Amino acid sequence: MTCPPSDSGTGDPLLHPPTLLTTQQIYEGRIVSMRVDEVRLNNGLVARREVVDHPGAVVIVALDSDDQVYLVEQYRHPIGRTLLELPAGTLEPGEEPLQAAKRELREEVGAEAREWSKLGTFYSTPGFCSESLHAFLARDLTYTECEPDDDEELRTVRLALSDLRHASTELVDSKSLASLYLLMTAESRLGNER
Repeated sequence: MTCPPSDSGTGDPLLHPPTLLTTQQIYEGRIVSMRVDEVRLNNGLVARREVVDHPGAVVIVALDSDDQVYLVEQYRHPIGRTLLELPAGTLEPGEEPLQAAKRELREEVGAEAREWSKLGTFYSTPGFCSESLHAFLARDLTYTECEPDDDEELRTVRLALSDLRHASTELVDSKSLASLYLLMTAESRLGNER
């Protein structure tokens, strides 16, 4: 079977959603739940899809007046290592993304921002998880006490934005990489408009 590219990206029956036949919730946790869906594909075959449902999250590029970005180091149990990441967190029930971003910046970095810009929204791992992330740029920072959650152990790190653009081996989590890409895209767009 060959997979020729489509010029339009629309109208191909393979791109239409499959028909949901059954769904079974198999886990309900504090943050995520998991279900197994049985779907009928457009070609008539029946397939199983394991889906992790997630309420969504925010990620913040906090940039100070010296073009320094605030990151956090924290141990990530699923992969068994400590990562350097942009501050981020899960949306609480009914919480608006900007409200969550302000809360997470205060909790993880001990900072508040007078200027907020939405960089974009993206999916972390759409092959099996519904999590969407809302990325924000925070500027004009003032500082207060960090208020991490009781189950969070993290250390705040401040690095030059110019260094981060070349630190591909240090940043390996998708939300940080995607958010920095959105920032560079926004800066490029603004530069072209000037």
